[in-house]
Amino acid sequence: MDDNKKDFIHPENDSEHQGNNKDPEVESGDITVQPRFFEFSPSAEKGHWNGSRKKRSSVKSMLAAFLAGALVVGGLMYASDKMNLFAGIQVPIVSDVSAASQPSSGSGEATTASVDMRPNNIADIAKQAGPAVVKIETKVKPKSGGGNNPLSNDPFFRQFFGGGNESQQQDQSQELQPAGIGSGFIFESSGYILTNEHVIDGADEIDVTIQGYDKPFQAKLLGNSYDLDLAVLKIEGSSPFPTLPIGDSDNAKVGEWVVAIGNPYDFDYTVTAGLISAKERPISIPDDNGTREYKHLIQTDAAINPGNSGGPLLNLNGEVIGINTAVSSQAQGIGFAIPTNTISSVLDQLKNNVQIPKEPIPYLGVSLEQLTNDMLSDLKLKNTDGALVTDVQRKTPAFEAGIRPYDVITAVNGANISTPAELTKKVQAMKAGDKVTLTIIRNGNSQEIAVTVGDRNANNDQQ
Repeated sequence: MDDNKKDFIHPENDSEHQGNNKDPEVESGDITVQPRFFEFSPSAEKGHWNGSRKKRSSVKSMLAAFLAGALVVGGLMYASDKMNLFAGIQVPIVSDVSAASQPSSGSGEATTASVDMRPNNIADIAKQAGPAVVKIETKVKPKSGGGNNPLSNDPFFRQFFGGGNESQQQDQSQELQPAGIGSGFIFESSGYILTNEHVIDGADEIDVTIQGYDKPFQAKLLGNSYDLDLAVLKIEGSSPFPTLPIGDSDNAKVGEWVVAIGNPYDFDYTVTAGLISAKERPISIPDDNGTREYKHLIQTDAAINPGNSGGPLLNLNGEVIGINTAVSSQAQGIGFAIPTNTISSVLDQLKNNVQIPKEPIPYLGVSLEQLTNDMLSDLKLKNTDGALVTDVQRKTPAFEAGIRPYDVITAVNGANISTPAELTKKVQAMKAGDKVTLTIIRNGNSQEIAVTVGDRNANNDQQ
């Protein structure tokens, strides 16, 4: 077997040694040496042990093997030195990230160190960053015992819905109940905290716990954005509070080490580490208020769990490059963080509770359906290529341009389309305000209609 192809073999999988009870052989060059050097057996004829002759023979064999091996190794070393076989092959190994950035000494010699490439400053990062990472607990007012049943407000029926003394119900309704736990971090020493919007969504009270303080602080929500999933809180107290610097996520590279700190499952100030697995990840997460469309997310395999939301994702300089936001429920080691280049552009608006303009979403304002063979005769079509318009919303670009239900869109700017998905993809690649020419078939006749791509968010705001 080729030795280069057999680097590591588990003993239980090595067929060359399983079930072999013979004595092993030691190979050295072309000489095979039997390790059983002494084989004594009594001689009935001569009445003495016959091991001396075999002992001398074995010693000679060992000496011959040693000399042959020495000659082979010496010859190889001499040849490699004369032929300069290994010149220029230098593999410097560094023990940590900081050593990798050190300039060369100019001697041309490789630096030999530990092969462990894991950073050795994670403990220092955790120690420095920990005091600025906060635990966020939200509380809400309990719903009335009757729920939405209108009869629960009637004094006569209230007793059947868990009613009782009216004053007692009022007292219970004033008592806040725990709603959720998340994380955040202080980015300004006067008490400004950054977290996810979904961490504090619907809260009637927001409590913030900071290491080194006996009691939690009651925070005030300054500004938030549902679409960006960001929120800024403010606490009042004996400042300055410890802070974390915000770094540039654009400089982060795939494969770099990162550190996450948060409060997963109420395990306060948990530190995990991992790599940046990817960048520019888009994901969609539906909730009770709609669907959050995340873009440009950082993907990491650092352990992130419920309760980590809003906590910092740090680089090895101790700078925040992202806010831990989401995890994949169907996988392990797939977490996502909002990059700081998204945060920095809106931070002042969040602090001052200024509405953040939504990113334009290009759209036409039509509902589409895939064509089928049974539609061809009614629509006077030759094939099922294209997208059938089933509805046109009023006061939209398509409506203003004259697109109507039962029109079949077959091309965009002269490029044919086969399915509604192709049309949607082409429109999404455009910008609001772009001019586009649609080729449609209406009553069997082909014609072109010019449409100005609109902004769905602007249209929703107007409505």
